[in-house]
Amino acid sequence: MKTSSRLRTLLLTCAVLAGCGGGGGSSTPAATTQAGSTSPSTASPPSGNTGVSVTNSVPQSNTPNVQPITVSAAPGLTRNMLTTSVTVCQPGTSNCATIDNIQVDTGSQGLRILASALPASLPLAAVASGSGVAGECAVFGGGYTWGAVRGADVRMAGQLAASIPIQLIADPTLPNVPTDCAGSGRAMLTVANLRANGILGVGLFSADCGSGCVNSALPRWYYSCDASGACLASTQALAQQVTNPVSRFALDNNGVVIDLPAIADAGAPSVSGSLIFGIGTQANNTLGGATVFRTNTQTGYVRTTSAGQTYGQSYLDSGSNGLFFNNSQLPQCGYWYCPSSTQTASASIAGTDGVSSTVSFSIGNSNALFGSSNNAFANLAGIASNSFGWGLPFFFGRRVYTAIASSVTSAGPGPYYAF
Repeated sequence: MKTSSRLRTLLLTCAVLAGCGGGGGSSTPAATTQAGSTSPSTASPPSGNTGVSVTNSVPQSNTPNVQPITVSAAPGLTRNMLTTSVTVCQPGTSNCATIDNIQVDTGSQGLRILASALPASLPLAAVASGSGVAGECAVFGGGYTWGAVRGADVRMAGQLAASIPIQLIADPTLPNVPTDCAGSGRAMLTVANLRANGILGVGLFSADCGSGCVNSALPRWYYSCDASGACLASTQALAQQVTNPVSRFALDNNGVVIDLPAIADAGAPSVSGSLIFGIGTQANNTLGGATVFRTNTQTGYVRTTSAGQTYGQSYLDSGSNGLFFNNSQLPQCGYWYCPSSTQTASASIAGTDGVSSTVSFSIGNSNALFGSSNNAFANLAGIASNSFGWGLPFFFGRRVYTAIASSVTSAGPGPYYAF
């Protein structure tokens, strides 16, 4: 889910209009000195059951830096929703709850959980802002999340991110969504609209806004909210911004590896893989022969050239459920491509230092894919105008590395992607 450069300027309009769950990119201009969070771009078929009772419980890991992840049935018949289960605790205590159905998103930063998914027995203290509490508006291509910023211990695969700020979506203590936030698109404040219980942002940056929010009270970012629930845009100290949990681990804290198996063109009912913490810190996360693509240090973009068109806004994003690009030669069904037979194409991905690689990919018939009973597809592709999004289909059959900005790795400092 790519957030814009306000939460990174991704224009995944298809995700906004095709019934997508967690979002796509935002079209808000960049206002920060680092990329913000991105939103998951989940997709559902044009029609069908929109029930929201599905729960994807992912077993917890016995390997210290390996977090199990899965693609399976998701609310609203959403396809290509990569999820995990995250344990959240009151800071410094053993009062914890494991929350299932959390989307894994390399396109955003920070943990965001629906307030309705937390048990009443797990109160989390609000992060202060001025004389009130901090609220946050996170804008994604599919809409926005709104809620209070609260402190929590976040535990995954034996790792602890102690007392970090998270966003509690639809926090009942802040019932009034600021007008500018509400104007950002569809409200993703319930399971039915978010298509998950939350978003785990493990992207290229450690905080979701960065110095832009430290220095200025930016619209549709952080707010100071008084006891009545009235909120005004405010600055937010870096330490109090919603934080990428991986960056706060004691070990294996310089990035992540997503490792998913290859799947057939027809898709698969479910897929299991691993979210591996760290890059070059353990035997299971070495770069090996992977090619490193350095990203823009402000936006997190790389460059993709496809069918004679070069996209300066390009990204690798496990939270987008399709490949999103512009190709007027392909048949379109709504906001998705639907060639009569699976097509093979190629594109060149280049980092900011000129390192490039040609990638082959497939484009399936979206109507046939959505009409099947499968939930995972490596060839689901949709329409974007001026960006190229390498969403979850790109991750099948690859080990994809996401290195956090300024972190030390065996290939030099992040931010970068590698595969």
